[in-house]
Amino acid sequence: MSNGPLPIRVDPRKLAERAVRLSGETALGNMPNLCQALADKEGAITVDLQFDVDQQGIRTISGEAHGSVNMICQRCLEPASVAVEAEFNLGIAASEEAAKNLPRSYDPLIVEGEEIELLPVIEEELILSLPYDAYHEDCSVQTSFGDAEAVAEDNEKPNPFSVLAQLKADNK
Repeated sequence: MSNGPLPIRVDPRKLAERAVRLSGETALGNMPNLCQALADKEGAITVDLQFDVDQQGIRTISGEAHGSVNMICQRCLEPASVAVEAEFNLGIAASEEAAKNLPRSYDPLIVEGEEIELLPVIEEELILSLPYDAYHEDCSVQTSFGDAEAVAEDNEKPNPFSVLAQLKADNK
C-alpha cells in the first residue's frame, strides 16, 4: 500500500499484477479541467485506488475519490461548498476493440502504451460527479417569483384567440 502523494504516471498493468493499493491526496490545482467548473482551486481530493486482476483475468482499477470543492451558487452567485465523490470500477483494455469485450460492470480505460497519467483519469471521474447546478441550502436569494393569487388572476383572463375560434365557427 502506498500512502502519500499520488504518482504522476503509473503502469496500471504492472500495478494490477502486483495488487497494489494507492492512497493519497492531490491538490485541486493539479486538475485544471476540473477547476474550470469551480469557483477556485482551493482544496484537495483524497484518492484510494486498488489495482487488481479479477477472476476472468481482467486487470482492474477500483476505488474512490472524494473531497469538497467550491462552485458558484446559481442563486446568489457566491461560492458554495459542494461535496464530490467518484467511485471507480475500470477495466483496463489495450484497444477500442478490447474495450468492447469488457463486461458491462466495468467502465473501459484504454491503455495503449505502458504508462498512463493517473490524475487525468481521476479528474474525469470527478467531473462526471459534479452537480449540474450548485446552490447554498440556506441561500437568502428569493427563488419563487410571483404569488399564487397573481397566477390565478392570469388564468381567469379571456383567451385572446377565442375570437378566432368564434370566426371559425361562424364560417361553417
